[in-house]
Amino acid sequence: MPGRIGEPERPDVYRQAGVDSVAEERGLEGLLEFVNQTFAFRPGVGRPALPIGYFANVLDLGRGQGLAISTDGVGTKLLVAQMLGRYDTVGIDCIAMNVNDVLCVGAEPIAIVDYMAVQAMKPELLKELGKGLYEGARQARVAIPGGEIAQVREMIKGEQDDNGFDLVATCVGTVPLDRIIVGRDVEPGDVVVGLRSTGIHSNGLTLARNVLFRQAGFSPTDRVDPLTGSIGDELLAPTRIYVGPALAMIEKLDVKALIHVTSDGFLNLLRVAADVGFVVDDLPEPPPIFRLLQQVGRIPDEEMYSVFNMGIGFCAIVPEAQANAAIAIARAHEVDAFVLGHAVPGPERVVRLRPVALEGRGSAFKKVR
Repeated sequence: MPGRIGEPERPDVYRQAGVDSVAEERGLEGLLEFVNQTFAFRPGVGRPALPIGYFANVLDLGRGQGLAISTDGVGTKLLVAQMLGRYDTVGIDCIAMNVNDVLCVGAEPIAIVDYMAVQAMKPELLKELGKGLYEGARQARVAIPGGEIAQVREMIKGEQDDNGFDLVATCVGTVPLDRIIVGRDVEPGDVVVGLRSTGIHSNGLTLARNVLFRQAGFSPTDRVDPLTGSIGDELLAPTRIYVGPALAMIEKLDVKALIHVTSDGFLNLLRVAADVGFVVDDLPEPPPIFRLLQQVGRIPDEEMYSVFNMGIGFCAIVPEAQANAAIAIARAHEVDAFVLGHAVPGPERVVRLRPVALEGRGSAFKKVR
C-alpha cells in the first residue's frame, strides 16, 4: 500500500497485525477538516497557540500564560495486562504517555484526569489500576483531580471474562506563551541527545503481541533468550516518565526541542517547526525485546524503526556545547543518555539513521545503499 505522495512505501507488517497507519493518516485528514474550524470559536483567550499535529497544544489563558493540553491512552498493552491478570502498572503508562507529550511544548505537567471504560465493575481491578495511576502521578508530580468510569459491557471484550477495560487520560500543564518550545530555533549543528526507554513503552504492542503470541505461540509467562525476565514482564515494563530530566534541562539549558519517541519512532524528530533534517550517527544497542521481536517476526529494519522506539524514548535537541550538560542532567535523574546525532540543513526534512542504513521522511523509512 503506497504512502503519501513523495514518501517511500511503508512495509506492511504492522498493517497485517491490525494497524493500518496509512489509512489512519488519510482518515485523520477528514476529521481535521472540521476540528481545525473550531479554533474560530475562541478568537481571543482560549484560542490554541499551535496548529494540530504537535505532541500537545497550548491554550492562551491571557496575560502571557498558556495551558498545555494533550490526551492519550495505553492501547493494546492493556491486553497483555489482562493475559497476566496484572493491572498495577498500566496506570503508570497512562500517566507517562500524557505527561511526556505535554513536556514537548516546554510545559510543566500539573494535573491528569482519567477515563476508564469497563466491561464489568470489579472493585479489585479498579484498585489495581488506581495503584498504577498513583505511582505514575508520584513520579510525574501531578494531581488527579477527577475522572470518569463507564460500564459499557456491550462495547468492550477483554482477554478474560468480564476483565475488559480501556484506560485513557488528559493532561494539562503550564507554560508562558513566550517560552513555548516546538523546535522553531533548531539550527544545523544542534545536537540530538537521546534518553533511554525502559523497553517497548506503549506503542507497537499490537505488532508485538501478533509476533510473540500468535506467530511464535509463546505464552506471556515464557522465558526466552535473550530476555532476562518473562515475555509478559518485558512487555508490561512501564513507560518511562521523563518529567524530572526534561524540566531540569528546560531550566538550565537552551533547549531547542523536546521529542517524545512514540509511534513513528525517530521520525518524530521531524515534528520540529524548523526546516531541518537530522543525521543519527550513533544508536545504542536496543533492549533485548526488540531483537527478539525482529528475529521471531522477521521484521525488516524499516518497520522496526517506524513502529518502535528502539531503546530511545525521549530526545532533547540542544546546542552542541550543551550536549554533555544534557547527558549529565539525565543521568542525575537516573536516566542513561547519549549523543545520537545532529540537525542538518534540510528543507526536504529527512531523518538518516546511518548505523542501520535507513532514510525516512513523513511516516516511513526505506533502506539506502
